[in-house]
Amino acid sequence: MPMNLTSSLYALKEWSVAINALETAKTIMLLRKGGIHEQNGRFQVAHEQVLLYPTFEHQQPFLLKSEYANLVCPVTPGWHPETIRIGSWAEITDILPISEESTVNALLPFHIWNEYFISDRLKWKPRQPLYVLLLRTYKLPKVQEIPYLPKYGGCKSWIDLAQPIGIAHATPVLSDADYSEIVNEIRTIISDFIKC
Repeated sequence: MPMNLTSSLYALKEWSVAINALETAKTIMLLRKGGIHEQNGRFQVAHEQVLLYPTFEHQQPFLLKSEYANLVCPVTPGWHPETIRIGSWAEITDILPISEESTVNALLPFHIWNEYFISDRLKWKPRQPLYVLLLRTYKLPKVQEIPYLPKYGGCKSWIDLAQPIGIAHATPVLSDADYSEIVNEIRTIISDFIKC
């Protein structure tokens, strides 16, 4: 963990089911094309160390593997909780752009989404790659509940919170060795497909 970082304002918005998978070491991977309101219409990593901000409105069970689809509670459009649970932060260690469906399909064992999600994401804005983000996740010593603010809404990946959240004494969900092993497997798969 970076020794100089004791608190953060920056958050990455992601489906609640995905954040739960990151926090429980079921995955280290997110797949992103970017929100509708991204700067310049393209996905960009604004900060490499981010709090994980769970969202509920756009979670779609049919885009998830069955073991994760069952964890989604559907909500009505525009719904959001009055308070947001922030229980972790992550360091984005790798940002890997991929354009080939076969490469993304080879990574299927490493994330929570199904083949339909992959196909759907690659077809949306087809000239832009799908970004594979690898995250080293840390659980906060105490879950923080922050009030929802309208500025947190909308289809955007990155938000600045109104108040900083302390991240000192957070603990990694995976050991250094376990995280490195998974990252190396993923990098090898991607580089093997690029060589083909």
